[in-house]
Amino acid sequence: MGRVGVVPAHVWYARSAPAVAVDLLGAWITTRSPEGDVTVRITEVEAYGGADDPGSHAFRGRSARNDAMFAEPGRLYVYRHLGLHYCVNIVTSPTGQPSAVLLRAGEVVDGAGLAWARRARAGAVDSDRQLARGPARLAVALGLDLSANRADVTEAGGAVVVHRRENATRPALASGPRVGVAGEGADGARFPWRLWLVGEPTVSPFRRAYRSSSPRSGPASGTTGP
Repeated sequence: MGRVGVVPAHVWYARSAPAVAVDLLGAWITTRSPEGDVTVRITEVEAYGGADDPGSHAFRGRSARNDAMFAEPGRLYVYRHLGLHYCVNIVTSPTGQPSAVLLRAGEVVDGAGLAWARRARAGAVDSDRQLARGPARLAVALGLDLSANRADVTEAGGAVVVHRRENATRPALASGPRVGVAGEGADGARFPWRLWLVGEPTVSPFRRAYRSSSPRSGPASGTTGP
């Protein structure tokens, strides 16, 4: 049935991606479908900017793929990575200023049976810890794909909704370089924008980007985030 808490309005997301990323840690995202509901407590995220962020899909401007990043804040940006799996992001900053927060990992707190069934159909799953550990697994557990692109997470009765605790104490968190980002965007001193809850077993492992030997590779090549 999801979790009880505050459903932030669009204006709450109209802030910088790193600021929203911090506040999304510990929040819940719920998806509703004819199969049932699944709720994930968010334990790991990554922030991505726009033209000033070499690791972002929006670094080189607007395209058919990243168009949702320019939408109003509080919408989903869903894309397919390497043609293999889906990644789910929440759009931030004012409309027209592209930035987003990638949901990297979480703990399934409601609808675990359905999450297990979805993961089993998609591939092997061996523990509750692994159900939504990593962006691809999280998308599968929630049942999200390209059809959810631009979905509004600010509608309490919507198919996808985010809740956060009211007046919650900020949990202990850590930060570091983003996973799978190459080039300048991999600079952890400039972009320490992977954020996670300390001590959470569902947080995914850090992996550096594959570095192509081709001189044509751009600074955003190899990225998994938006």
